Amino acid sequence: MPPNPEETRNRLISAAERLFAERGVDAVSLREINAAAGQRNNTALQYHFGDRAALVRAVLGRHQPGVEAARHRLLDAYEAGAGDPGEAGGRGPGDARRELAGALVRPAAAKLGDPEGGRDYLRILGQLVARPEPAVPRDSMQRWRELVEPWLPDGAARLHQRFMAVRVTYAELARRALLPPGGDERLFTSHLVDVVAAVLAAEVSQETALLLAERD
Repeated sequence: MPPNPEETRNRLISAAERLFAERGVDAVSLREINAAAGQRNNTALQYHFGDRAALVRAVLGRHQPGVEAARHRLLDAYEAGAGDPGEAGGRGPGDARRELAGALVRPAAAKLGDPEGGRDYLRILGQLVARPEPAVPRDSMQRWRELVEPWLPDGAARLHQRFMAVRVTYAELARRALLPPGGDERLFTSHLVDVVAAVLAAEVSQETALLLAERD
């Protein structure tokens, strides 16, 4: 019986997911992924995906839709209950930042409990976010950036403070994903939300503001 193309594709994605997480996205050859997936044909991966970048997208595509949907739900809930900054009845800055920090952290942190490659996904995403040209989810992250902006201290947007929060999030999740499952993920996640909220709230010092002004 000829091999099922979808089954072959899934085996290749699973092998790539494991090897990318263990050894690094750029450190594993396509030939090694083919072999780990049990493919005798060395061109199977190129046939199904074309190149490494498309394979990485396929690996992320197993997990990203659920993360994106969960983040949008949290952002929907935030917008449903948020007044404009400073309005009577609106959230205070601390509450708003923490809720938005939670919308960044919690959907991805849920992958720590996903036995179907969730921890490998976080390790891979940690690598991609740390690159000079980082790969981050576009849809929900753009919405998150826009909602966070009114709560940033003066000058913080120009200093890429939001992206610092993103990098802290995924670096810590990738580090946590290296540990064996079974820890107190609720405590870890809640504290990571606290840390990310603090990054978003960090005031720009007078020294930094002067240096920023000199650059203009």
